[in-house]
Amino acid sequence: MAPIKVTIAGPRGRMGKEAVKMAENTEGFKLISVLDNKNNGKKLSDIEGFVNSEVSVYTDINECFEEETPDVLIDLTTPETGYIHTKTALEYGVRPVVGTTGFSTEQLEELKMMAAEKKIGCIIAPNFAIGAVLMMKFSQMAAKYFDDVEIIELHHDQKLDAPSGTAVKTAEMIASQREPKTQGHPGEKETIRGARGADYEGMHIHSVRLPGLIAHQQVMFGADGQTLTIRHDSYNRSSFMSGVKVCVETVIKLDTLVYGLENILD
Repeated sequence: MAPIKVTIAGPRGRMGKEAVKMAENTEGFKLISVLDNKNNGKKLSDIEGFVNSEVSVYTDINECFEEETPDVLIDLTTPETGYIHTKTALEYGVRPVVGTTGFSTEQLEELKMMAAEKKIGCIIAPNFAIGAVLMMKFSQMAAKYFDDVEIIELHHDQKLDAPSGTAVKTAEMIASQREPKTQGHPGEKETIRGARGADYEGMHIHSVRLPGLIAHQQVMFGADGQTLTIRHDSYNRSSFMSGVKVCVETVIKLDTLVYGLENILD
């Protein structure tokens, strides 16, 4: 069986470097090119931190797809760039696996329609860590029995979006099992604006940004006389690569857009 030809966008980022390593060391994958916002025309081995890689570097996504014809694009960039890359990939018939969060509902709907029209797979995953997906699934299960819940997500201080895509996805999954409810005291007032965090159908989401963190989230449920806390911690970015690998292997078989890793796990 022919290997899956992969292009990675954002190879110099911390997630991108792990993805390059994963693609180069996974049987059945072939890294054929990378997309970078500089270093056009160089080889990956010309960039500091990479060795023994003759993979070509492109800054123009159209040129890359026309010359290299990958099967899958792994995009680990920013919401703005990731959105453009995903649209372009779908137009070229390249299947995107996107780890960038921060897409709007309208953008997700547009990409879903494009994938359906082209009849090709696309996976957008707020979190690639298998443990994080289980945390979200367990929280969805718990929401059937606990009406009151708050989400605390903690990330490194270079993260661009707040709340995180994982927190938003968790809130959406909980909301599917829970009637909207305003939590806290009816007369509650914030003496400092934002103290209670973001409000999603009555549940509150709190975002922490500090150096030293990678990606962490806890979901706290409360009821009379008890609390339940479901927590996941990623201590390094290699924790996300098992999910990226599963997505690349799965997106080849899809003919539509899937949002969330939990939707492709057995």
